[in-house]
Amino acid sequence: MSSFFLGVFSALWLGILTSISPCPLATNVAAVSFIGRRVERARMVFLTGLFYTLGRMLTYVLLGILIVASVLSIQRVANALQEYMNKILGLVLILVGMVLLGLFRINISGSGVSERMQKRAESWGIWGAGVLGIVFALAFCPVSAALFFGSLIPLSVKYNSSIALPAVYGLGTGLPVLVFAILIALGVQTLAKVFNKLSQIEWWVSRVTGVVFIVVGVYFCLAYVFHVI
Repeated sequence: MSSFFLGVFSALWLGILTSISPCPLATNVAAVSFIGRRVERARMVFLTGLFYTLGRMLTYVLLGILIVASVLSIQRVANALQEYMNKILGLVLILVGMVLLGLFRINISGSGVSERMQKRAESWGIWGAGVLGIVFALAFCPVSAALFFGSLIPLSVKYNSSIALPAVYGLGTGLPVLVFAILIALGVQTLAKVFNKLSQIEWWVSRVTGVVFIVVGVYFCLAYVFHVI
């Protein structure tokens, strides 16, 4: 059970790290701007932030079910993963760590969301916030793609969790927006400006996490591939 809680914490941390990465950070800033337009109604501000976060969670849960459940439904693949997952995970962690450190890049461009789309979503009220959450979640960038497909999916397969871990990851990706929605709803509007400074924090967080991923990945390789530990 404690091992699974470690997986839950890892999924949450991956989600938070994703939320402050450059491309997702830009979409979250747009979401804060979207939410801030309802400052005259505190309840609506909170509900908008909540629906935005739920939209992101729903997207990642559906992707998790589609990918993880499909993989585990194939008995031969499931057996192979159970036998080799720790070996695969070591290499994956090293590669993702290298991406976070900027040692190499993945050519994946986020689809982005036009201003027209945001205005259309605004006309839908809090439901529009949920739609934006879904669309923004699907706008994968190199770092977010590496964290989701390269780290969360293997983690979900390892713990046979196609719903819980992707949901926690989705919560992490929308958590900053939800927190700022609560602060704005409480009348602390000036704190929304702090969101723009998260890019500076992201640089350090990505580097530290990248080093940790590489160290853990090397340990997994030494322990499960080369059997020297």
